Amino acid sequence: MIAPLLRILVLWRGRAAALGFGLLVSLAALAAGVALMAASGTLVAGMPGGAVLGGAVLGGAVLAAPLLLRVLGPLRVVLRYLERLVAHDALFRALADMRVWFFRGLARRSAGGLGLRHAGDVLARLVGDVEALDGLYLRVILPLAGAVLLLPVLFVAAGLVSSGMAFALALLFAAAAFALPLWAARTAAALGTRLTMAASDLRIASLDALRGLREVRVFAAEGRMLAAVQAREGALLAAQHELAARAAWAGAASLLCAQAALLVVLGGAAAHPLAAATLLFLAVAAFESVALLPRAGVAAGQASAAARRVLEAAEGPVPVADPALPAALPAGSALRFEGVHFTWAPDRPPVFDGLTLEVPQGSRVALLGPSGSGKSTLAALALKVAAPQAGRVLLGGTDLAKLPAAAVRARIAWLAQATHLFDDTIRANLLLARPDADEAALWTALEAARIDGVVRGLPGGLDAWVGESGARLSGGQGRRLALARALLSPAPVLILDEPCAGLDAETERAFLATLNEVAEGEVAEGRSVVLIAHRLTGVERLDRIWRLSAGRAVAAAG
Repeated sequence: MIAPLLRILVLWRGRAAALGFGLLVSLAALAAGVALMAASGTLVAGMPGGAVLGGAVLGGAVLAAPLLLRVLGPLRVVLRYLERLVAHDALFRALADMRVWFFRGLARRSAGGLGLRHAGDVLARLVGDVEALDGLYLRVILPLAGAVLLLPVLFVAAGLVSSGMAFALALLFAAAAFALPLWAARTAAALGTRLTMAASDLRIASLDALRGLREVRVFAAEGRMLAAVQAREGALLAAQHELAARAAWAGAASLLCAQAALLVVLGGAAAHPLAAATLLFLAVAAFESVALLPRAGVAAGQASAAARRVLEAAEGPVPVADPALPAALPAGSALRFEGVHFTWAPDRPPVFDGLTLEVPQGSRVALLGPSGSGKSTLAALALKVAAPQAGRVLLGGTDLAKLPAAAVRARIAWLAQATHLFDDTIRANLLLARPDADEAALWTALEAARIDGVVRGLPGGLDAWVGESGARLSGGQGRRLALARALLSPAPVLILDEPCAGLDAETERAFLATLNEVAEGEVAEGRSVVLIAHRLTGVERLDRIWRLSAGRAVAAAG
């Protein structure tokens, strides 16, 4: 349970100074609050009708109490405000850094997409699980540090009255501040995993229902989908109820410890009335400051489960690791597959069994084959999203295994059959391929893709919003915008993976005609173009055609 939390603290090391300052301010605010309560107890005990003064020292404490109250009261308010300001700001910045770290880790491990991960599960880890970690600092570390500070103070103060009282109060305080939170954390650790999984399942079901809302309405399946979502919601509520019950039991036990401590102090009040009164107020303040720690222990168990899920997604194995000593970048861009054997999983049939083919630099090549023949897998191998179990993939004569993935992907642009357009402007979607492109380069790419006229007619032009997944554009327009983005990339190899999927016949022919013009134009000068398709329409202009069958490639034309 502890290891994932320690790893999270290591990830927060970049904010160590701010988090440490927030801890110091929190301890100062706690010290001011406890001192304020102790001074209040001393003043109350020394008032007329209160305890009889027992000496000059105690009398001096009573006389100093009003002055301390005047100072400590405003000081506590200021420190509490500063604590909220500093500690929360440091934590929010640490969580923001963690989300960036999580996204980068996920991107390195999911270059080919989420794979077997559900989008709802990834969203749950990025949002819910990371948010669950905020309690680690605010609800666990800060009050726990305060408890460590208060334990010796309470022991020494009680020791001035009675050694037996000192040990009794220390034992009760340790139980409330350390033992009960630890018990709560351990019992909630397994339940925290169940809770995070239930929350993830609910997000998956909800997101799936929303994405397929059109089909749900068409087949009148609203009731069934709602029932599925409600079932997962019920599982989440059950886990939350059980977790709340654990927290309630821990909180009740902490309250009993606090009440027992007050009884211990009151039991020794007869012999030392003034000191006991001061100690009573001190004990109230001390136990109140750790009253939420047992509940925080439950939160710590949940945070441990959340941390484990976050680390699993962001620090899992990389599908294709970069070489320790990368080779020099090749000058050419010819793409060659030599005796490639590849399968996605040991229990699945091989996709390629000795495949060999070549895409010469500057050529236009088509890869044809039915579904499942490995066309998209070929693109994954070329982009170093996957690596062959045997054989080699070479770029410019250099084995991809010797090149870093970033360098390979800088040489190869890719247009997928389900290209994603971000809910942003046309400009932002284009700049994804080349962030330093100026406006002239953007328009050149749009003109090459024959979409410039549409963009000029939109309100805002390049700054027009495309909507979620390009909802404000037609299918053909969205595909042309994605083509413009691919053309904007300076990569010398362009892979078009089923670029006409989902388009009607007329739109498909127009799109392929545009590709022909692009392949011969200045935008694609010297660029290799690999067209992956089920079939050809007859309008393509190609230098070579390869057909994929039974894990091998057969040259159909030259």
